[in-house]
Amino acid sequence: MRIGLVLPAIPAYSETFFRSKISGLIANGHEVVLFVNGKTPETQYCGARVVCSFSTQGNRMLLLLRAIVTLFVLLVSHAKTVFRFIKSERKEHASWSKLISRLLLNATLLSERLDWLHFGFGTMALGRENVADAIGAKMAVSFRGFDITIYPLKHPGCYDKVWKKVDKIHVLSDDLADLIAKLGGEAIRGKCVKITPAIDTAFFSRTLPLQTLQSPLQLLTIARLHWKKGLDYTLEALALLHQKGVAFHYNIIGTGPEEERLRFTAHQLGINPFVTFAGKQSPEYIKKQLEQTDVYVQYSIQEGFGNAVLEAQAMGVYCMVSDAEGLQENVVHGVTGSVVTKRNPEALANGITLFLDLDATEKIKSSEQAIARVKQGYSVEKQQASFMKFYND
Repeated sequence: MRIGLVLPAIPAYSETFFRSKISGLIANGHEVVLFVNGKTPETQYCGARVVCSFSTQGNRMLLLLRAIVTLFVLLVSHAKTVFRFIKSERKEHASWSKLISRLLLNATLLSERLDWLHFGFGTMALGRENVADAIGAKMAVSFRGFDITIYPLKHPGCYDKVWKKVDKIHVLSDDLADLIAKLGGEAIRGKCVKITPAIDTAFFSRTLPLQTLQSPLQLLTIARLHWKKGLDYTLEALALLHQKGVAFHYNIIGTGPEEERLRFTAHQLGINPFVTFAGKQSPEYIKKQLEQTDVYVQYSIQEGFGNAVLEAQAMGVYCMVSDAEGLQENVVHGVTGSVVTKRNPEALANGITLFLDLDATEKIKSSEQAIARVKQGYSVEKQQASFMKFYND
């Protein structure tokens, strides 16, 4: 089976979801072609062939010449495919200028013979809804949190054509499937298949024994410094704990556009001495920090699922998360951690206080339950088997 996976770029080292998926498909005898935007010197990724889309960068005259050559070669070598694509686009009243733009956008896709064309993010399918039909492939789309909870707010009806064309939809959580059904109708729910993220449970396993609480309390978040991660609410909650005399140290691993604002927020709240912005770090550093952490906090406003929360649970760390989308499925409230109402710093502060009041036996039991649950349900091997079933059924 030949599977085409469309992504914005070659996955970064931290994007284990795509790496394990591609590796698993290839190990089971499938051929994977990875389509990415722009240019990259890499021609292979985890055994998959890498194909770059038409680049719109560079001198305008050279760009025009490349566009003409690309369209000519595409038309000569794949005439039937091109005409099928044009027919579908014109049937939907696409203008000739938009049609030419989409031919260039999809030139590499239209040149391939595939069994499945899978868009790794919902927004990647926009303007490409007719490609799978044109090349005789089935169409799959993965929807993450941003795709379904944020993007449609600014672009109402953006996925209307996707719902009509897609054969299968991959979601990370049941909540995301519910949101898709609200936008696309109940009929589309039957196309949704839940495959959760997975982690390397062999790597994320403790080398040190479970410990009692430290002083000061060690808290950790691993996240992109973006507004949807709710880090400002987390800092406000910690300021409330500070006012109550709770000693803590909060380590934030990650980079992003909100760093300056978050640093200033910590300063204004008077907790700057107790907060560390660690920036981008290696998996080895992250594992070491998790072993030294009492509470992992993921107080997001929006979150599709959250790999870092799985990693924390695999390491036996108590997780305090918001009730945003997939986080409610990621953590079992009262068993492997706590789920707290989002956008409510006082509720988060109270949740951490309740954790502090747990006796040592309950804390150890929660850690052991978290470790067992992640090993059983969120291994890379299980994820790979799920994707094999996704394409074969």
